[in-house]
Amino acid sequence: MLILTSNLGRTATAGKIVLLMLTLVMLVGLEPSFAQTNTKSNLNHALELSKPLTIAWRYNSNLTLNLTPAFDKERVYLPLAGGTIVSLKAADGKLNWRSEMGGELSASPTADDRAVYVASETGKPETGARRATGALRALGREGGVTQWMRTLAMPLRGSLTLTNGNLFAGSDDGKIYALDSKNGELIWTYDYGAPFKGQPVVSNGRVYIGSDDGNLLALDESSGKLLWRYKTKGPVLGPVAIGRETIYFGSGDAYVYAVNVPTGRLIWRKRTGAGVQSVVSAAEELLVSSLDNFVYKFSSAGARVWKRQLPGRISAQPLVAGDGALFTPRSSAIGVVLEIRDGRQVNSLPVGEEITTSASAIAVGDTVFLTSEHGLLAFRQPREGQPLKKE
Repeated sequence: MLILTSNLGRTATAGKIVLLMLTLVMLVGLEPSFAQTNTKSNLNHALELSKPLTIAWRYNSNLTLNLTPAFDKERVYLPLAGGTIVSLKAADGKLNWRSEMGGELSASPTADDRAVYVASETGKPETGARRATGALRALGREGGVTQWMRTLAMPLRGSLTLTNGNLFAGSDDGKIYALDSKNGELIWTYDYGAPFKGQPVVSNGRVYIGSDDGNLLALDESSGKLLWRYKTKGPVLGPVAIGRETIYFGSGDAYVYAVNVPTGRLIWRKRTGAGVQSVVSAAEELLVSSLDNFVYKFSSAGARVWKRQLPGRISAQPLVAGDGALFTPRSSAIGVVLEIRDGRQVNSLPVGEEITTSASAIAVGDTVFLTSEHGLLAFRQPREGQPLKKE
């Protein structure tokens, strides 16, 4: 029960607050079954993948990698071979800056409104030598100048995750790192022992990350303390999907798993035809990409709703937007958009060459970006009065 003071102004204000809260409850209703795992979700409500999308511009390069570009509200940061990253305007592809760090980039970068965060490696040390081979840098958003750098014993792998002002990543040395994005200061490390090549996901005070030896780990976000781990029989490479009380993830053992958030105990598991590369939430259900060339849709309770075969292995995370999901099967020359409801193909994005990279598609506003062997392609819905571009 809300107790109001006798002050009339405060009473009126409190009354308005109560009415506003009631209105919000009526409009919003119950919370969704799947929570957003971080601020840069693969769910993009401003984009309609089922509508015609044509190439708006392209950035040509023969140095693209199997790393997903980073992005903010206006820019895309494309990682390239030779320790290079370029900043491009999302609207037209014009170059903002180019930064060359040397060595090679080792993990997919991430960005915010201040900087882009980049992990690199400098090669293996000579026999008997003990020197750091990994590094993490913050490059200024405007000029690409290094704001801070932290050396690491071994390179970070998979993808960097930026949440609540902190950076999270796994490493070749079997450690998980949490660092302050403002200055690179170490917050905590957890020494697990087996290498990591996955993408950490942070949700409700916990960090979830899969290991090469088949475990999913849950750690406390503030301290790095291990809360639980769940063992599978294959490497866990993709990020998890988060439900109300359930974590969903895939393994190289060809299974999709659902485990309890507080305890890490198994709720259910379902088999696919090959190693599972990604599990993402969509329309309160699950889209599962398998190396058997199929996309599966499961309900949150583990019932298979449909499966669809694509023209190649699916090793990249799909881009989910509205009622569609974009997949980039390797060995094909198109990105394929499936309708989430029934799995039928509703669109395709011609790349113009065979897809050989496992870099995931991303979106900035109404523009979709696909990495190819020879550059970055930007797809956008044709403007009013603009003819469709034929490839």
